[in-house]
Amino acid sequence: MNPGLRALAWLLWALAASAWADQPEPYDARVVRVFDGDTVWVQPAAGGRWRKLRLDGIDAPEICQTGGLAARDALAERVLGEMVQVTERASDDYGRGIVRLTSRGDDINRWLVQSGYAWAHRWRGRGPYTGAEDAARRDRRGLFADETPQPPRDFRRQHGPCANPPRALSAVR
Repeated sequence: MNPGLRALAWLLWALAASAWADQPEPYDARVVRVFDGDTVWVQPAAGGRWRKLRLDGIDAPEICQTGGLAARDALAERVLGEMVQVTERASDDYGRGIVRLTSRGDDINRWLVQSGYAWAHRWRGRGPYTGAEDAARRDRRGLFADETPQPPRDFRRQHGPCANPPRALSAVR
């Protein structure tokens, strides 16, 4: 192998290994609250404080927007009170963990988009769930039964935040 190519391959491997090493380990947690279609509270199985989490790679309708309550209720029906695996990628400006949730082997973030309860984020093109959104649009599932559903970012720009959102659904009594 060409020495320059070998050095480049080693550098790419080292960068990838470093990125993987920086990722926190996934952890198990019980979903104790579902605030909306892309925000949950969990109690880590290992103990400690509850954590507010934002589902990564998706954007569900605002709770006061058409489809917002349906997205929240679908997510709650699927995971509220359940044990899930949490894979945290980062934290947002509000201190929420940005995560992928897995329940019984299913990627919940993908499921929400595939089912038509959320849009896929797009970063400079196609994000990880855009294929799932394409399928939901093609099959006219959920939000995509409407010819022109309004993405949450456009809704927020036009209407601002929801005035008095309904209470979060809780598994805690």
